[in-house]
Amino acid sequence: MGRFDGKVAVITGGSRGIGLAAAQRIVSEGGKAVITARNPESLEKAVADLGGDTYALAVAGKTQDADHRAETIERTLDTFGRIDVVVNNTGINPVLDAVVNVDSSAMAKIFEVNVIAAAQWVSAAHAAWMKDNGGAVVNVASLAGQHPSPGLGVYGASKAALINLTQQLAYELAPDHIRVNAVAPGVVKTQFAEALYADREDEAAKAYPVGRLGVPEDIGAAIAYLASSDAAWITGQVHTLDGGRTLHAGVE
Repeated sequence: MGRFDGKVAVITGGSRGIGLAAAQRIVSEGGKAVITARNPESLEKAVADLGGDTYALAVAGKTQDADHRAETIERTLDTFGRIDVVVNNTGINPVLDAVVNVDSSAMAKIFEVNVIAAAQWVSAAHAAWMKDNGGAVVNVASLAGQHPSPGLGVYGASKAALINLTQQLAYELAPDHIRVNAVAPGVVKTQFAEALYADREDEAAKAYPVGRLGVPEDIGAAIAYLASSDAAWITGQVHTLDGGRTLHAGVE
């Protein structure tokens, strides 16, 4: 018996990195995973990695696209019959610069994907299934949403908003037996975060008392915990996953 026997999770940005690690953990514990991403080829490979169509479904599209969300929800219910978990993992950061140097269109895009789309995925799953059946939501925030980070100001502001959204949704959806939590990782070795450690991994790891950067499996395990019945009395919380990084005072 696994913690996710009979359960179905929708995971945005699930073709690689943290999203795929979360899907792998949930499937390994008996669940089914519906993964989304923009690239059909990477999704096809991810489904194969997850064990094939019996265990996973891929739906290609942009997370901020309402039609894509509707298609994903419809196909999830048609294929697996339920939606027990939503993992909002998709995030973008097209700029690495001070806030004052980021133009309004880039700011708007970051918030559209990192915050607004996350809220809309929860809204869609709530209307289609969770309102009547309960469930769990896990939002992937960031350490940058809790503390200033050089070059990550707008991204961090969007993740701070996602943390607040997590708390608001937890409060609003508790009567429907829906728990909403977030994880806030430090630097994790993914393609998304590569610019933060490429060619200087040993140096970057010195900021982490455990002596290494995170790996996707670290975060996937925490997501699975928060989505599972083991966390049945946890909602509105942010699980910081940083290898002890915040034990260092100030911004380095």
